[in-house]
Amino acid sequence: MSVDGTIPAPRPAVLVLEDGRTFRGEAYGAVGRTVGEAVFSTGMTGYQETLTDPSYHRQVVVMTAPHIGNTGVNATDMESSRIWVAGFVVRDPALRPSNWRSQGDLGEALRAAGVVGISGVDTRALTRHLRDEGAMRVGIFSGDDAARPVEELLGVVRDSPTMTGAALAAEVTTAEPYVVSPPEGVPTRFRVAALDLGIKGMTPALMARRGIEVHVLPSTTTFEELASREPDGVFFSNGPGDPATADHEVDLLRTVLERRIPFFGICFGNQLLGRALGLETYKLTFGHRGINQPVLDRETGKVEVTSHNHGFAIAWPEGVATQDPAPTPYGPVRCSHIALNDDVVEGLSCQDVPAFSVQYHPEAAAGPHDAEYLFDRFVALLEDAQNTKEA
Repeated sequence: MSVDGTIPAPRPAVLVLEDGRTFRGEAYGAVGRTVGEAVFSTGMTGYQETLTDPSYHRQVVVMTAPHIGNTGVNATDMESSRIWVAGFVVRDPALRPSNWRSQGDLGEALRAAGVVGISGVDTRALTRHLRDEGAMRVGIFSGDDAARPVEELLGVVRDSPTMTGAALAAEVTTAEPYVVSPPEGVPTRFRVAALDLGIKGMTPALMARRGIEVHVLPSTTTFEELASREPDGVFFSNGPGDPATADHEVDLLRTVLERRIPFFGICFGNQLLGRALGLETYKLTFGHRGINQPVLDRETGKVEVTSHNHGFAIAWPEGVATQDPAPTPYGPVRCSHIALNDDVVEGLSCQDVPAFSVQYHPEAAAGPHDAEYLFDRFVALLEDAQNTKEA
């Protein structure tokens, strides 16, 4: 809104996919151009947590829910220190926020962060296209760029890097180590070294509530640096990029397994555990993103509604993962969780070393919370290791 209270005329914008399909709309957020991988999120809420999740680095996020921005933005729901998405695509942005927790407007927050977006797009049609053709590179061009020939803009999109082969953890990790301590009144029971591959703020917070002192470390941390913290356990976080590029992190994890230090990994950390065990990873056609993905926990038989954000997955040695364990250099490993929509491996449980992981986000800000018990499972693993050491 301008100084005199009038609403300025909308700036034109165009979205160009690498296969040549285009969608026209209006500028939302910053005006300019951006490129990235087009992905869609099916969550009906939690857009601020999505925007500030480092796992979305270099991705242009399409929100399938039609009305976005109605609750505004606030400092509490930030999952990191900044907005990470490369671009944002919505159908109907809220004219104004309306929520008692709101501290600002989403569109203004995007502008302040320099995030180029587009509104007025049929996001359901765009989502169906990505489901049929797969995630692909995309560009959003607004203002003067929107008037340029589509062929020229398509060239910009096709010249941009792909997500396959992208090593991005070093671009989102913390520059310096920091510690998240248990809240007042909660005694410290364990110390965990958490490798930040794109960690969300709620993850160390939930561990701290369980009496864990969390030492968050850069992705480039060596085993010697990690061991100097004298951790009772090691955690690998979520994060962006291709797991096939993360050789340093995989080597670090193999040393952790060899030393039999209890390990828990989520999302990117799950894929890296798979690689450390000798399993392959592959790129999904359009990935899992949103807060309504059904997953079966094979240990309990329960179906969880879970929060996801990943475009890569673990390839089971013999195709669809059965309940039979697969051999690895570190002993047998089971597929502990499986996606009910497409049989993607959603979790690993090692039989001979104290290590497990899941592909989804048990911290799940802004929800659901079906999988938060996994942090208790990690505590139980730490307790078992401690009891064994004391015996």
